[in-house]
Amino acid sequence: MTKPVTGVLFDVDGTLIDSVYLHTTAWWQAFRQFGHDVPAARIHRAIGMGSDKILDHLLGAGHDTSDDDAMRAAHASLYAANWTSLRRLPGAQRLLRTCADRGLRNVLATSAAKPELGALLRCLDADSVIDTVTSAGDAGESKPAPDIVEVALRRSNLDAGEVVFVGDSVWDVQAAGRLSIPCIGLTCGGLSAAELLDHGAAAVYADPQGLLENLDEALTTAFRVALTNA
Repeated sequence: MTKPVTGVLFDVDGTLIDSVYLHTTAWWQAFRQFGHDVPAARIHRAIGMGSDKILDHLLGAGHDTSDDDAMRAAHASLYAANWTSLRRLPGAQRLLRTCADRGLRNVLATSAAKPELGALLRCLDADSVIDTVTSAGDAGESKPAPDIVEVALRRSNLDAGEVVFVGDSVWDVQAAGRLSIPCIGLTCGGLSAAELLDHGAAAVYADPQGLLENLDEALTTAFRVALTNA
């Protein structure tokens, strides 16, 4: 980061919306439908990857791919059945509004599919303070590849040197890191602070409310980390 922060890139699932365990259960059920007994703990740690990568990650790169499209469809259907259970994480809406009030541009860098994205945005209910939104169809590869982050930067006309990324998974940290963007981690997606810090997070807070209460500290820490890594 070489300029003052002018934009904040946010992951959505597990960062602003409490959806990680709904995704985990939907994948667990989808796998079982096709004869794969994958432990939920392994699935949980893979959430944040897109469906283009999660199957190889969990089933192995050499698995029989003939059912892959059907498994993705099953997951999407099972997850959609729980859209009414989606809830904002504590402080999510206020964090976005506070960032906007400070003149920061809020960018949602998510690889959620468009129908799912619609459900997330309805739950978030903060369209007036969101500057730019991405979806799965915008990127060639999902996280930890940086594609979706690059798209978010391009669409918002922001530079990697003037933004921070906020996410809940190691895949978020890695995607941001590949573009030298400091990442602020949140543990509300179910990963520990140590795990996020070990993968390169600049700072870690419990949830959006925790970040909101320490926003100045978080942005300053991210800036210092970026200067150190420059």
